[in-house]
Amino acid sequence: MDSAPSPSSTPNSLGIALVISSATPLLLLGKDLVVEAASRSFCSAFELDPAQVVGLELSALGHGEWAAPQLRSLLCATMTGSAAIDAYEMDLVRIGRPTLCLILNAHLLEHDGADKRQMALAVLDVTAIRQAKKAKADAEREKDILLRELQHRVANSLQIIASVLMQSARRVQSDEARLHLHDAHHRVMSIATLQRQLAVGTPGDVKLRSYLNDLCESIGASMIFDHNLTRIDVIVDDSSTSADISVSLGLIVTELVINALKHAFPDRTTPGCITVEYWSRPTGWKLTVSDDGIGMPTGSEAKKSGLGTGIVDALSNQLDATVIVTDTAPGTRVAITHLGKV
Repeated sequence: MDSAPSPSSTPNSLGIALVISSATPLLLLGKDLVVEAASRSFCSAFELDPAQVVGLELSALGHGEWAAPQLRSLLCATMTGSAAIDAYEMDLVRIGRPTLCLILNAHLLEHDGADKRQMALAVLDVTAIRQAKKAKADAEREKDILLRELQHRVANSLQIIASVLMQSARRVQSDEARLHLHDAHHRVMSIATLQRQLAVGTPGDVKLRSYLNDLCESIGASMIFDHNLTRIDVIVDDSSTSADISVSLGLIVTELVINALKHAFPDRTTPGCITVEYWSRPTGWKLTVSDDGIGMPTGSEAKKSGLGTGIVDALSNQLDATVIVTDTAPGTRVAITHLGKV
């Protein structure tokens, strides 16, 4: 007659040996959630004596930190075969020691009867990962707060500079100097508007419709003498873009709108409209500023290019965009086009 297998060679003994040697913190639980085997890694991770773990209920381990009612309910349901714990996250609150964030996986093993049911409970300590994510989120939040504060301070400083420029314009005797100071004032105020919008906006991409609308309203408020005669229309799709690109686009719009207000309607008595349009596609984007004013200068005036033209050209080059100026008779249209992936 064949002899019975030795205890060390039975499947149950082999399973226990595998649990004990597991590099992953692992428990083998039996009826009533009694520990039948515990890996050395489990005992080491949770500072338990291996000799005192086997035979205890899970809730009795340590100082009772494993006696979580919800965990016990889930494990009991898993033991009956009506549930399975997959990536269950819990905080292990320990007296006098740091709380650990754990992810648990529990699965019922094959069994011959209700009294022989066993369950494997694997435990992963993700405390360090969660702390690192929290630290990163806190750092991002602090960075965002500091950036907003910086933008707010810059906007305030620009407004102070604009006030100084306006005071200087009132004191100078030269009409040419006064004109240059007024131009500088308008540019500084426009940049301050850009900064203020970025400071109060939400982090991430900038919605261009509201951004350019607010910008043009600010320019119009400071430069249009009669809103019944001159208006600025803004037509923008639902595009969003990064803060860096939005600033460049805003500065281009500022220069082109200011230029149109200064030169397209010189007598300030003729009704006129400036239109700012922007759209983007997967193949690129296009920004257009047009007016229905007197059109492009001719003769010697046509050869002159001012500071505004240089600013628009430089910003367009940074955006890898081309600038095309067209005499629309009446009026002028400046189109800035970027071809390529948006």
